[in-house]
Amino acid sequence: MAPTAEEEEGSSMDVDTPEPKAADAKKKNENVTPSASAADASKYPDMALAQSIHRLAMITGPEARLDAEGAKACDIPSDLSDSVMKQVGGEEVENPSLYRHLMTTLGWEGKAGCLSDADLAAMESRHKTKMEELEKKVDEAKENAGDMEVLDARFDVARFAAKSLSKDEALDAYEKVLALPKLSSGKKIDCLMEGARVALFHGDNKKTAELIEKAAKLAEDGGDWDRRNRLKVYSSLSKLLVRDVKDAASLLIDCIATFSCTELCSYTEFVVYTIVSNILYIPRTELKSKIIDGPEILSVANEIPVVARLVNALYDCDYKGYLQAMVELQPILVADRYLQPHSGYIMRELHVLGYKQFLDSYKSVTLESMVASFGVGTEYLDLQLSRFIAAGRLTAKIDKFGGVVETNRPDLKNAQYKDMIQKGDLLLNRIQKLARVVDL
Repeated sequence: MAPTAEEEEGSSMDVDTPEPKAADAKKKNENVTPSASAADASKYPDMALAQSIHRLAMITGPEARLDAEGAKACDIPSDLSDSVMKQVGGEEVENPSLYRHLMTTLGWEGKAGCLSDADLAAMESRHKTKMEELEKKVDEAKENAGDMEVLDARFDVARFAAKSLSKDEALDAYEKVLALPKLSSGKKIDCLMEGARVALFHGDNKKTAELIEKAAKLAEDGGDWDRRNRLKVYSSLSKLLVRDVKDAASLLIDCIATFSCTELCSYTEFVVYTIVSNILYIPRTELKSKIIDGPEILSVANEIPVVARLVNALYDCDYKGYLQAMVELQPILVADRYLQPHSGYIMRELHVLGYKQFLDSYKSVTLESMVASFGVGTEYLDLQLSRFIAAGRLTAKIDKFGGVVETNRPDLKNAQYKDMIQKGDLLLNRIQKLARVVDL
């Protein structure tokens, strides 16, 4: 069964991978050891919680896109709403501003176990007292201790704000860390990455990109290898969120062997992002060595059967299996907060990729043969091909009377010649403009 055109258009990009069993989780933690700077990174905001909140929004939110069958396919537990409610309102997080937001968007009001306004007000009062205590420790460190103690005290304030206060309060607390004198470039990078994680948790992609860019500039001048490597992971996920999939794919594949940013996502999720992004861009000759036979990917292949089946079916030219894997991939995309906004784009590009690879093998092929290979209906395939041909995504034409699809392979030499002529014209125009300015 292939996805309908309506499902493809309405889909959104979010990769959801099945939650590992307890034994698998232990094994995964043994395989991925956090680096020195990653081990010092704040646990909060908890990006696993952000993923859970996203999945809840996709099931019960105002723009829900996952039905019961899709949630089951992604192994989303039925009690996810209760567990998130307890986590956000309980001692682990205790974030009243986030709790109020979720009460509205997820319809928690009136549900059993939902905190009252009085409970949230009491929580805010406790946080105010806690912040005063932490600020007092900062003042004491300034008076009686050295720069390192002041830095540690400032980080304590910022990390508490990241866990239990609003986005703006947390980012303001990290700005105060950056404002400290004699702050090393390494600590500045750590601070910017933690601030970027706060923005990422709250879905502020613009602020995330801004903070990562600042950190990248510092890393170019004086960052160590470990921080530069972790920063590449932050940058790749930031680019993925804004649909810069090509650049994200390159960064993801570079980081897969040295991944240590477990505070951002699990290693299994990172492998999913790597496969889904790279399958769209890397040449087929590299697909086998870098993805299918990659040792890091093989280590978690059993945890991501749908994604593994998708890439193997494409490489083996099993187009019927490829489309079936795409159908199963759809809820996985929707259930992941990094991929969900772009699932429609990903599904469309995967369709183009499959059709293009098939047509590249023929000068002409009958629609019946193509229908049999992909396991779809003639009308559906005709509609799909017509759309992609009209959009210039496939270099082919359909002979509806003869029931044949003819491929028009572009002449590479002619294309390069035309490109050279266009660039030459632009260069001449610029030289003429410069000459006129010089003459004046």
